Amino acid sequence: MSGVPPLPSFADLTVTVDSGVAVIAMSRPAKLNALTRGMRRGLAEMLRHYGGGSHARGVVVTGRGKAFSAGMDLREVTGPELDLPAEMELFNDITRAALATEVPVVAALNGIAVGGAGEMALSFDARIATARAAISWPETAAGLTVSNAASLFLPRLAGASRAMCLIMNSARLGACQALDLGLLDDIVEPDDLIPAAIRLIHRWTQPGSSTAAHLRLMRPSLSAVEAAMAREVAAVRQVQESGIAQAGIATVLTGHGT
Repeated sequence: MSGVPPLPSFADLTVTVDSGVAVIAMSRPAKLNALTRGMRRGLAEMLRHYGGGSHARGVVVTGRGKAFSAGMDLREVTGPELDLPAEMELFNDITRAALATEVPVVAALNGIAVGGAGEMALSFDARIATARAAISWPETAAGLTVSNAASLFLPRLAGASRAMCLIMNSARLGACQALDLGLLDDIVEPDDLIPAAIRLIHRWTQPGSSTAAHLRLMRPSLSAVEAAMAREVAAVRQVQESGIAQAGIATVLTGHGT
């Protein structure tokens, strides 16, 4: 896996290959790694590049600083040209890229994962976190809607009734709560977060393992994922056209700007 062709550089994203595993870090800590359009495009491209099986045994996605990611950078999407369906599609393409990989994709949650960032993590094959991590879905209270096929992945992981309550209550789950609900696979010490994610990928990709075949079998079908994302895009279009989303974004930026 030496001689990996260089990727174009993406602002606020870094990648290192550690023990054959590509570790992608969202590197905008002063803004809690809030995801710009460029970062979302870059994540999808990096997943496609390293996920083909020839450049890495697996991919880990993590954040720098005290947050995994505060979700979509709302300051970037304000104004009269707001197009939330287009913004959501940039998130959805991360999910498409992750599900198309031939190698495992693991989220290493070093801190809070908000909205689309938490939903992105749900679409990965595993999630490991530190005790200070949390997952938050503020969309309902903010007049927004979920993305990344979360309407499929969250019920799949936590059960339909729990998923309904989590979304409708705009819940924030600590790491232990998320582990109990099946949304996390392990909680480790901060210094062991990336090593633990790499060890998991190594266990899943031993020589001779049928890893790629089982990833295809165990992941939901692409048709089901695309159907969920289509419903989510239709929903966000509806809340934008009603004006609910614009009002919610303004309230969030006034009170809790990223």
